[in-house]
Amino acid sequence: MFIRFYDNVIDNLLEKNKVLILYGPRRVGKSTLIKKYLNGFNKKYYLGFGEDTSLKELFRNINVSQIKTYFSSYELVVIDEAQKIENIGEGLKVIVDHIENIKVLVTGSSSLDLANKTGEPLTGRNKIITLYPLSALELINQYGPLEFQHKIEEHLIYGLYPEVLKKDSYKEQSDYLRLLSDSYLYKDILELENIRNANLIRDLLKLLAFQIGNEVSLTELANSLSSSKQTVSRYLDLLDKAFVVKNIRGFSRNLRKEVTKTSRYYFYDNGVRNAIINNFNDLGSRSGPDKGMLWENFLVMERIKKQEYRSIQSNNYFWRTWDQKEVDFVEEREGRLYGYEFKWGTKKTKIPQEFLTTYPNASIEVINKENYLDFVI
Repeated sequence: MFIRFYDNVIDNLLEKNKVLILYGPRRVGKSTLIKKYLNGFNKKYYLGFGEDTSLKELFRNINVSQIKTYFSSYELVVIDEAQKIENIGEGLKVIVDHIENIKVLVTGSSSLDLANKTGEPLTGRNKIITLYPLSALELINQYGPLEFQHKIEEHLIYGLYPEVLKKDSYKEQSDYLRLLSDSYLYKDILELENIRNANLIRDLLKLLAFQIGNEVSLTELANSLSSSKQTVSRYLDLLDKAFVVKNIRGFSRNLRKEVTKTSRYYFYDNGVRNAIINNFNDLGSRSGPDKGMLWENFLVMERIKKQEYRSIQSNNYFWRTWDQKEVDFVEEREGRLYGYEFKWGTKKTKIPQEFLTTYPNASIEVINKENYLDFVI
């Protein structure tokens, strides 16, 4: 059993007459986290599920009196996969507004629908947290840095989904990842957005898998997929909101030579990326560029996990000029810019001085396989 960061803090995050929303990709352990918390909860609680027909019916036509009658005897209300319930936002608003001292916890594997349903009704009444695949921070806290470092190349190939790390062989790990990546991860998009073209999503993800660390051209993607820019843009947005890929935008203070209107996309998990292109070869047999993509994807997502779990408030970007000067990852926080260059190897790397000249309050650090631990934990 893995010790998750939220295992010991859920109690502190829950507030009376507020809704705690737990987002995250499918199969990262949201339901397990809730079960562990409820096992130690010694007061009366209600646990419901988004597929529950009676629960859907209760929220379909909001009746304040009926909802109060249903939930007033509980100290805590928990609803798993809440995005599947129509009017869930209005229903939760009734619960926290009309039942004194009640606490509410809901989960969703897709922000694209749950956010729409809870957004306006729960303004000022909710707190949002995200659970990711296992993080370097969590694993190192549990097993120590030497154990993690010993398996770093394995993590770059097979990722950090909890079920993957429980498997006994690389074949079992790769089989699970293929199953996970074969439409299951974006099931919410197909179900909630009524999109039937799963093949287009798969093909789009394959193209993204070979462009990690590079700006994505909507025109090129659309041409490759024989689709429209509008369709590709919509699918990219949905994949972002379904926690399959992460969109990082370009940074600029409106200097004409800086690239700003493009995005780079990173996969929430390296193992999923490799399953999509069906490549689980070890690092030694991979090309330098592919090795670099895996390293950059890993570091970006581990840093984002760290920001979430350590409550680091940061705007994240990349930086590049039209003449190919670039910084892989830029954090805007505390009134400063922190730039990071990602290199798997340990050879001395040339720092883009133009970034430091343009932004005097900025710094740049090279993150490689010898010094990455501080960056991710």
